[in-house]
Amino acid sequence: MPTGDVQDIAARLRSVLPPWFGDAAGSPVVGGVLAGLGDGHAAAYTLLQQVIGQTRIRTASGGFLDLIAWDFFGGRLSRRSGESDGGLRTRILAEIVRPRSTRGSVVQALSDLTGFAPVIFEPTRPLDTGAYGVAATLGYGMAGGYGSLALPAQAFVTAYRPATSGIPLVAGYGSPAGGYGGGAIQWANLAMVQGAVLDSDIFAAIDSVKPAGATLWTHITNWSNPTSHLVSDDGYVLTTDDGYGLLAL
Repeated sequence: MPTGDVQDIAARLRSVLPPWFGDAAGSPVVGGVLAGLGDGHAAAYTLLQQVIGQTRIRTASGGFLDLIAWDFFGGRLSRRSGESDGGLRTRILAEIVRPRSTRGSVVQALSDLTGFAPVIFEPTRPLDTGAYGVAATLGYGMAGGYGSLALPAQAFVTAYRPATSGIPLVAGYGSPAGGYGGGAIQWANLAMVQGAVLDSDIFAAIDSVKPAGATLWTHITNWSNPTSHLVSDDGYVLTTDDGYGLLAL
């Protein structure tokens, strides 16, 4: 019998009774009383196990996990539409120990949020702009960019929207799946996309990890697979389709 069920609790109670009560077969009345007590205690034991589980992020579930997210982050991190406990738990744990105030933290935050690493260009950073005489770092339309010391503590970020699964059970334009008053079509908006990451979420993610006093000019676009990425030994992307130059991976 499992620990904490009715039979287990009743057996534990019987084990501490005086011997004159006899065994269970010879004392059905006592057995019924103990089973009744065991039922209440078993319910309390089950509730206690659930309560213990809700005290830790790795075992919390349902609304308790939402409360944990609110306790740590307020309204900055909440459950997305249709998101499972596992997905929310992973985001909570990642956010608690998230690095901040570095270029790498911006890359990681956007990669975690959208699934795509951003392209970052800092006009005062030679690794981004390229330099004459340094092999494979400079080329018109290929790598590098115009630098400027007149833009201190500033960077240009290209962030990519994530691929989404669309709106479940709803067809799109051109589909014969329905019409007005019937079928699987309806008026919709981006908020209805399951698991959608809004542009405002991307801006908020950047703002939450960027260095204090820095200005990150952000362009958000849909992902298009780059045709060529030349990756150097130190982990920098030297060529991109949009001409933004180097990206620290």
